[in-house]
Amino acid sequence: MCGIVGYVGEQSAVDVVVAGLRRLEYRGYDSAGVAILDGTTLQVERKAGKLANLDEVLANRSLPGTLGIGHTRWATHGPPNDANAHPHVDCAGAVAVVHNGTIENFEELVAGLGERGHARRSDTDTEAVAHLVEECYDGDLAAAVRTVCKQLEGSFVLVVAHRDEPGLIVAARRNLPLVIGLGDGENFVGSDVTAFIAHTRTARAVEQDQVVEVRRTGVQVTDLDGVVVEGETYHVDWDTDAAEKGGYEFFMLKEIQEQPDAVRDTLGGRLTPEGLLHLDELAMSDQDIRGIDQVVIIACGSSYHSGLVGKYAIERWCRLPVHVEMASEFRYRDPVVGRSTLVIAISQSGETADTLEALRHAREQRAWVLAVTNTIGSTISRESDAALYTRAGPEVAVASTKAVMAQLAAMYVVGLYLAQVRGTRDADEVRAHMHDLQEIPDLITELIGRMEPVRELARSLKDAQRVLFLGRHVGYPMALEGALKLKELAYISAEGFPAGEIKHGPIALIEQGTPVVILAPRHALQAKLINNIQEVRARGARTIVVATDGDDSVLPYADDVIWIPDTKSLLTPLLTIVPMQVLSAEVAAARGLDVDQPRNLAKSVTVE
Repeated sequence: MCGIVGYVGEQSAVDVVVAGLRRLEYRGYDSAGVAILDGTTLQVERKAGKLANLDEVLANRSLPGTLGIGHTRWATHGPPNDANAHPHVDCAGAVAVVHNGTIENFEELVAGLGERGHARRSDTDTEAVAHLVEECYDGDLAAAVRTVCKQLEGSFVLVVAHRDEPGLIVAARRNLPLVIGLGDGENFVGSDVTAFIAHTRTARAVEQDQVVEVRRTGVQVTDLDGVVVEGETYHVDWDTDAAEKGGYEFFMLKEIQEQPDAVRDTLGGRLTPEGLLHLDELAMSDQDIRGIDQVVIIACGSSYHSGLVGKYAIERWCRLPVHVEMASEFRYRDPVVGRSTLVIAISQSGETADTLEALRHAREQRAWVLAVTNTIGSTISRESDAALYTRAGPEVAVASTKAVMAQLAAMYVVGLYLAQVRGTRDADEVRAHMHDLQEIPDLITELIGRMEPVRELARSLKDAQRVLFLGRHVGYPMALEGALKLKELAYISAEGFPAGEIKHGPIALIEQGTPVVILAPRHALQAKLINNIQEVRARGARTIVVATDGDDSVLPYADDVIWIPDTKSLLTPLLTIVPMQVLSAEVAAARGLDVDQPRNLAKSVTVE
């Protein structure tokens, strides 16, 4: 949530910053603003609503200058209005601050500032930072920011400009992501590399409690005591084309189409010439892996659903007990983990606050931590013992499609790798399962090509008040995912259940015409699923059945059928997830809603 861009160079700063903010729109926001420094003049413009509102203001303003900072805000403290939009300034208008996160001791800070004569102009916690920098500034902006950071409690990324230092931006971070972009005669900071990918693909991640001084000629990073710290740069292996719509009406539609490549790339290069599975991102030794006696998977949202599928795969192939935990609850129930526990933390962004805090708790208990993430250099990947990158490329739409698809593929790979090392599956079995997985991208391509009947079905559901999703075995996590997608995008009350639980309460929700989506690909539990279909149909449900090509056993009980290609039953989530995505996106579009940016949601949840 929220997006930050900072620029120092030779180009028009307002153009660079606004373009960067536009590429960060996917993060979710409800206001936007910029501060541009031209010589000794600091000019601030901000506006509630979408960037188009800010564009209208800027169209009538001349904002010359080659240094600028910008922000898209997702409201926490105070409503989304002009006064609460960032940047915020101090009493004299000399300091401009943009901020992601929450300052937990802001009330105490605001009270002290009021006693010392500072006037408060907004409801935000951020404004306090501007006034604190004002008090601490004595000609050295970086020193002032370091001093202020020591007074702050909570999570934050701060980017600060001062009219008396026209060639300098200072940024700092605690718990939330901040990335430096290193250019030629220009440098950047941003919430992620998307902010500056049009200008440079060389980046450096900022570590915990570090302060960055960004000038046109270079970048210096220090700790909060002013000690210079070194860091490693990395190369971003995608460009602006990957973050553009490419002719699609919505980013989500484009990203659904990109799913075959996301799976193919996630699986690619994993097998050695000898046919053994090799994960070069894993730093754990074989001995460490053999010492594991339980696996705990922590994640949120769609990532949690991929973790549930991973549980089935790991338990099946490795004979290890697996527990899947909501990351937001994990550390509050005193979980029993230790050195013989492998904790798998799944996060597309690698910055999810709840998952990050759960990971830190697990490490405090000496558990091994493996990150499954789409973002190289993310906080979660850096704070884990090992990382498996999903290689899905940038995902812009808020509702995850290709990222969660790649997570599913990654969880199968993790399961097979653990089985190989622990000896519960021999090399021939691992190779055979990988072959099955490597066939999936072509099946996804085929499936995407026959989604028009699903779109027609979706349009008929646009006025539904409630939709239920049912599944068994690995179909259950996908029922949860289908319900989540419909809630996220179409704002329809939707719930996912294990099909066997329908008669233990949820069946009371069914009225005449209630749509019920049943995930029923060919499986050992097929006969039980058909019984469940009959149960809900007898109560008046409109039964929408996702079935395997050629399986006519469901036809007598289905009002609508969505056909998917045949594959191994354990791998069916990689296929059943596709019509759930298309269905939800099309229902949302039919209802006239914003498919890419649903209300109240942010792409990356970086505050607890």
